[in-house]
Amino acid sequence: MTFQPAKIPWQDRPEDSRDMMWRYSANPIINRYAIPTSNSIFNSAVVPFEDGFAGVFRCDNKAVQMNIFAGFSKDGINWEINHDPIDMKAGNTEMIESDYKYDPRVAFIEDRYWITWCNGYNGPTIGIAYTFDFKEFFQCENAFLPFNRNGVLFPEKINGKYAMLSRPSDNGHTPFGDIYISYSPDMKYWGEHRCVMKVAPFEDSAWQCTKIGAGPVPIKTEEGWLLFYHGVINTCRGFRYSMGASLLDLEDPSKVLYRTKPYLLAPAELYELTGDIPNVVFPCAALSEGDKVTVYYGAADTVVAIAFGYISEIIDFMKKNSL
Repeated sequence: MTFQPAKIPWQDRPEDSRDMMWRYSANPIINRYAIPTSNSIFNSAVVPFEDGFAGVFRCDNKAVQMNIFAGFSKDGINWEINHDPIDMKAGNTEMIESDYKYDPRVAFIEDRYWITWCNGYNGPTIGIAYTFDFKEFFQCENAFLPFNRNGVLFPEKINGKYAMLSRPSDNGHTPFGDIYISYSPDMKYWGEHRCVMKVAPFEDSAWQCTKIGAGPVPIKTEEGWLLFYHGVINTCRGFRYSMGASLLDLEDPSKVLYRTKPYLLAPAELYELTGDIPNVVFPCAALSEGDKVTVYYGAADTVVAIAFGYISEIIDFMKKNSL
């Protein structure tokens, strides 16, 4: 059976807006109580699948246990999320222990969908699994030692190796963090760790001066890998998460070609300012179609929202406003 790719969710820029990215007028698209057990649903990943879309969703239950759930949609906006969390089977390892799972990303590479997430194994590290159908999932070896977060795969091998971005951290609410890249020949053993991006000096770009982390799977363009990422400033009211973008070299993604000095999207709407964790815009997935891009993000650690933009405009904006 062959499937026609579904159109990505899209809404034209409002006539009175000059912003590089603009929000969906009916945000949030997934509310905190979308399944019976959930306290919140946020920081989730979606990909094209068959004649629609599939996703892996962070759903914290009413005991605030963190886990990931599969879901499906025809239009990328209206979702049916399974009521039970993903039940992992053994992949390239028998060691599939997990104290918690949160903040998934999904990348299609060659013949399957790879899921990465923050996995609880004596502290946060990067869990890896794969699926062919979003019904059976096979967990693999953790990529790194604790402590690490924001593991994001590139959607194709680079120089014959799998490549993953991550953010080494600590066991708590990390007050620091830079983005690194690592490589693997087999999705089991990881090495060749290189620094990609550091936090910005407060005086230059304060919204990203405390920590940064990779967001959606990078998008390949003629000019480089387009990476949306989150940046954090520690304010008198706590951490504030915003979204920016960078362009990485196609052959050597440890080289940053451009990086936004101003943010692209920051907490401003009520659903971003108010929730379990106020003042959070946390991108985890991006769908592209031609020059259009739709970014899925967690808002206030409570709900899922989407925003839109044009890839060419974002790259041009980066070039004119780069750190």
